[in-house]
Amino acid sequence: MDSPVPQQPAEPRPRRRDRHGRGMRGPVAPPQVPLSASRSDSFRDLVRDSVERLERRWPQLAEIDFLVLDVPGADDESVPLGRSVPEAKDRPARIVVYRRPVEIRTKNREERAMLVHEVVVEQVAELLGLAPESVDPRYGQD
Repeated sequence: MDSPVPQQPAEPRPRRRDRHGRGMRGPVAPPQVPLSASRSDSFRDLVRDSVERLERRWPQLAEIDFLVLDVPGADDESVPLGRSVPEAKDRPARIVVYRRPVEIRTKNREERAMLVHEVVVEQVAELLGLAPESVDPRYGQD
């Protein structure tokens, strides 16, 4: 009845298959496919594209921080799409774009890109004290 117990290896072997005999699963989509980007990443890309488009005309925008937040704070009575915060002595000026309110108001990526650009233009205009049409001559025409 005494059967020798096989010794366990000192280091465990890497698992090559799961308990059902299938191999390890890979990613759903390769990184170069748009499916692999999250909604928040693609929204940040839309904001970045809009800012780069405006920076060609307004180089002083390089000094402004552009942020993307999911939702505005609870103290707001209405739901803004964006907000501009003037500079203070210890921090630069900021423009915040709220992702979820913009996504809710749009149906597809093209509408979202246009609305993001309008929000960025409006907030830049408010921060610089200009009309949105002078910040971007195509404002409101798309």
